[in-house]
Amino acid sequence: MNDAQERDERETPMDAEHLASLIGTLGPAEAADELEGHSDTIVADALQRLNPAVVSDILPELEPARRESLFARTAPNVTRQWSINLSYDEDAIGRLMETPPAVFRPHETVLDATQRIRGLSASFRLTYLFVVDDDHRLAGVVTMRDLLVAEDGATLDEVMLRDVFFLLATTPLADAMKLVVHRHYPVYPVCDESRRLIGQVRGSAMFEEQAFEFSAQPGRMVGVAEEERLLTPWPRSLRFRHPWLQLNLLTAFIAAGVVGLFQSTLDHMVILALFLPVLAGQSGNTGCQALAVTLRGLTLGELREGHERALVAKEALLGLLNGAFVGLTAGAGMYVVARLQSNPSALALGGIVTLAMIGSCVVSGIAGALIPLTLRRAGADPATASSIFLTTATDVCSMGLFLGLATLLLA
Repeated sequence: MNDAQERDERETPMDAEHLASLIGTLGPAEAADELEGHSDTIVADALQRLNPAVVSDILPELEPARRESLFARTAPNVTRQWSINLSYDEDAIGRLMETPPAVFRPHETVLDATQRIRGLSASFRLTYLFVVDDDHRLAGVVTMRDLLVAEDGATLDEVMLRDVFFLLATTPLADAMKLVVHRHYPVYPVCDESRRLIGQVRGSAMFEEQAFEFSAQPGRMVGVAEEERLLTPWPRSLRFRHPWLQLNLLTAFIAAGVVGLFQSTLDHMVILALFLPVLAGQSGNTGCQALAVTLRGLTLGELREGHERALVAKEALLGLLNGAFVGLTAGAGMYVVARLQSNPSALALGGIVTLAMIGSCVVSGIAGALIPLTLRRAGADPATASSIFLTTATDVCSMGLFLGLATLLLA
């Protein structure tokens, strides 16, 4: 008896609906592990209840033999669509496609279409009829309302809508969301570059996937993998997170090395150590504000091509103004503390803190905008560990500028 037969004969207390709900909360690898304990029949049913993008992430994690066994137990049109979806990039609309259940030719009559729909309605949620020509190119769409009021003898060519909005399978999800934001159709036809109909995508599936992308962005900023979920086992979570922590430690050593360059200045004026975290914290917050706004603009498509310099200039100006206001307050604080300690350089120390705060906030604002822009230009996810890179830039700049000015003016 093979593994598939053993799974089929094993009692499975969890039905397909509950299994789909469970694996929808797991990462791809954990979901594949969970599916190993269930029959192909249950698994195939559960997968068809999930967002197609989730299925496209899970299938590559299955053992080849299990995947072939699963495909053998699933309707050919479904497995064919799954295979097509896997041929597209992870962020492409093609990953979200379903097989269109109601595809007709222009010469078919309303009566013929109605009779076929009656048979399909028990298994599928039908919204539109897609009409294709002999080369399977999308020719038009028929709404259920138009089908209902049309004469039985009329052809679909006579009642269909010809100016059809469709999505290209290669279009990234973020770009597709911009195209559909004012349409709100329940279902969108998906075509290839030659306008051939190759699938359909539900609006709900697009919004679900986009919501997941938004929820994963804060984690990517600090090195948490997108596939890690709340129920991910700790060994896998450790494997996802630890390399980024090692990188963060390396960048921390860089900041520590900058401080080490001015060890003699710190030994001479210990009061400087009191304000190092103040400058690092304020400049870090300034950079995080710029980073958050830039990432949001990139995600929503608000940053048009050629406007990158304007964005960087704006963040530099905001850093200058915020740094000046905060710097005056911090400088006054340093002056008061130095006076209480009877330090003869109290006024100079206050001025150094103010100048260092202004300079570090300007650099932090620029870094907050430049880091995601640079990552995108390099072909990487703009959010990937951007917070780690930003922290390094702000720490090195704020501490280096503060201690450098102190060494230059007071040593």
